[in-house]
Amino acid sequence: MQLSALRNFRSKLHALLRRLRHTLCSELSPIRKVATQLFPSMETLLPAQRRWLEEALGFPIQNPAYYEQAFLHRSALPRLHRPGVRSNERLEFLGDALLGFLTAEYLFAQYPELPEGELTKRRTWLVNRHTLAVCARRLSLERLLTMSHSARRALEQGSDAFLANALEALIAAVYLDQGLATARRLVQERLLPIAEQEQLLQDTNYKSLLLEYAQAHGESIPQYRVLEERGPDHAKEFVVGVYLKEQCLGIGIGRSKKEAEQQAACKALQMLQNQSHEGVHGTTHL
Repeated sequence: MQLSALRNFRSKLHALLRRLRHTLCSELSPIRKVATQLFPSMETLLPAQRRWLEEALGFPIQNPAYYEQAFLHRSALPRLHRPGVRSNERLEFLGDALLGFLTAEYLFAQYPELPEGELTKRRTWLVNRHTLAVCARRLSLERLLTMSHSARRALEQGSDAFLANALEALIAAVYLDQGLATARRLVQERLLPIAEQEQLLQDTNYKSLLLEYAQAHGESIPQYRVLEERGPDHAKEFVVGVYLKEQCLGIGIGRSKKEAEQQAACKALQMLQNQSHEGVHGTTHL
């Protein structure tokens, strides 16, 4: 009787392991089947860098070659002298597609009240080059880039392209290394919250949305007022309020008046959105 029960247990365990293996394999990209040809080891990711990246991402890296390519700028190719080595441009192509899909999925779930046009606008704003570069800086990805000295100087002078491209390539590397679920967590739980918290939409976008909202509800044009200027000339901050009919809808702080106006408009929209969610959208005016 005990032997029969043991056999039954082993049979169920094997069936469970098969289902688990199938689930894991079905999530992983078929690109992995040709990974050795597409991603030769370059040994550019040092052990200390790998440990730091694993801690930053929250999981152990399985194939470091994905990440080595993700952080390899084409300017560094001439000095590597290794056959088959590619820059991060192909991974950037894959990561761009993944980022667009995962951002659309996130917005679709987070904002059920928004029409297709507004969802498209927000996706465009969230995945623009400047937004991606700020997210990459928040993750300190610049320390991992392999690039020429001239490209490094351009990066240090504030060029967004290098970091934005590297972040898209990193998304692709995580997808190949860990699967879609992990790439989804990286984008939706780490990157998009950074973008939203930093309010990285272009200066006119929030203001344009607020203006559209006001006009749709028969209200006058929102007015922006500088409430305070503080700090020395080389590090001045502006505090700006946005008003409608003498009612302050939001206050923003920025290093320029435009940045502060953007933040004020964003906060006004958030307030109006919260009112809408509470069911008072039809009775509350701007």
